[in-house]
Amino acid sequence: MKSPRSRRVLVPLAAIGLLAAVPACSGGSGEERSADGKLKVSINGQPPQTQAFERTIFDQDVAEFEAAHPDIDLEPHEGFMEVESFSAKLAGGQLEDVFYVYFTDPAQIIARRQAADITEAVQGLPHVDQLQPQLLDVFRDSGGKLYGLPTANYSMGLVYHRPLFVKAGLDPDQPPRTWAEVRAAADKIAALGDGVVGYADFSKGNQGGWHLTAWLNSLGGQIARKDGDSWKADFNNDLGRTALEHLKQMRWTDDSMGSKQLLTDADVQRMMGSGQLGMYLAAPDNIPVLVKQFNGKYEDYGLAPVPEGKGTLIGGEGYMVNPKASPEKIKAGLAWIQWKYLNPDRFDSFTQRYADGQQPVGLPALPNPDIWTGALREQQEAVKAKYANVPAQNYAPYLNAAATIKGHLEPPSAQQVYATLDTVMQAVLTDPAADPAALLATAETKVNATLAQVR
Repeated sequence: MKSPRSRRVLVPLAAIGLLAAVPACSGGSGEERSADGKLKVSINGQPPQTQAFERTIFDQDVAEFEAAHPDIDLEPHEGFMEVESFSAKLAGGQLEDVFYVYFTDPAQIIARRQAADITEAVQGLPHVDQLQPQLLDVFRDSGGKLYGLPTANYSMGLVYHRPLFVKAGLDPDQPPRTWAEVRAAADKIAALGDGVVGYADFSKGNQGGWHLTAWLNSLGGQIARKDGDSWKADFNNDLGRTALEHLKQMRWTDDSMGSKQLLTDADVQRMMGSGQLGMYLAAPDNIPVLVKQFNGKYEDYGLAPVPEGKGTLIGGEGYMVNPKASPEKIKAGLAWIQWKYLNPDRFDSFTQRYADGQQPVGLPALPNPDIWTGALREQQEAVKAKYANVPAQNYAPYLNAAATIKGHLEPPSAQQVYATLDTVMQAVLTDPAADPAALLATAETKVNATLAQVR
């Protein structure tokens, strides 16, 4: 359930609802020049000191950038897009010149003119044209103007336990590619007994609604659609019913999902880490969590593309520039973003630092986020293979399909929508008599009331 930052996707800027009350005149970092005449540029994204490795990497990069750009004085600030502080910083003129955003943030920020238009400024920036177009589109307005740059992303896939596949007579190098194949594999894995569960899913803490969204996307559907200037629920249809019927069959007909329900990510990760679970939907960065927090082994896990592959829920991160930044600061801020996050010249050295620091290398995640196309994607993959310290071949099915699957962002008012859809997932997974059609109809009315508030 995690995106590039811890628990990021569960808090896709709840503060956006607060932004309407904030004037679009934040003031940046104040004075343009330091005492020695350098251009001062404030940035956030600095990890806390409790994340020792990441903090060291960031601070070293700041020092190296400043040495290569002696006319720029970076002022790093801890933090990312935090709900508790973003609105206050924006209102009080304390927003950094370069600020971090989730993929769910830019549309609202752009609509409220709270980021600088960088369309012209990026023209001289190298490699921007080789970023994945769908990721750049996250930062564009309806007219095609650009207001930020993506630096990392994730998409949902199917995490599976390779040793359990082998025990169940399944080929771990040929993971399920459809929900029918998932169901069949889950049935065989659950038949191993001893409390082993074939497939698990979330249904609590807004995570059930989040995963139902991923199910709909995989089938080619969506939770909400734009209808003129407003949003409407788009799940009370054949695709929504198909998703719930799949779950209902695995839970009650096959009994391949276990009796314990009302699960969250930690519950499912604990099951997978202990070797008691065959499969669940997740992003690639779940795999290090399984190893570091739940005593798993990298070699035990595989990663496949989301079943059906007709769409996938995506998330990620990027950076935007304060709307009050001067042209000089915009240019300097973009130079920092490109140098640190979008720099093929640093692929090798950056990856080696992670490997030397005994951090996992080989996943489609930091230090090698899957954001590039063409030759740069191939270049990064070669570097990743060079320094890989986890079994990268286990994740090849996911990576090979990633560029061919359409990405979907989370819906507006995502957390409120997910809370409503939690009840749908809970009913299907705890009540054998649950009626998917009736559940979706009731949820549609509630979600439409939520979406009616979106402006």
